[in-house]
Amino acid sequence: MGMRVVNLVLAALVLLVQADLWLGRSSQPRVWMLRAELEQQDRANEAARVRNEQLQAEVGDLRAGLEMVEEKARGLGMIRPDEILVLYEKR
Repeated sequence: MGMRVVNLVLAALVLLVQADLWLGRSSQPRVWMLRAELEQQDRANEAARVRNEQLQAEVGDLRAGLEMVEEKARGLGMIRPDEILVLYEKR
């Protein structure tokens, strides 16, 4: 009879562990769902990273373009109303 109780207790523990594995907070289906969500978020992050790189390149192009326009305008003697233009030449 003592061995029978031990077997029942062990069986109950195995069932408890299995129930947690399949139905609990850290269950296998939940892990699969979280992995799928993580993969989806990784794809969204990669798309955002690519878009950020494109925007940074555009900003760099705009800054370079504006600097070039400003440099050419200053070369023609154009200044802003609140500026004093000082030119010097290296010899």
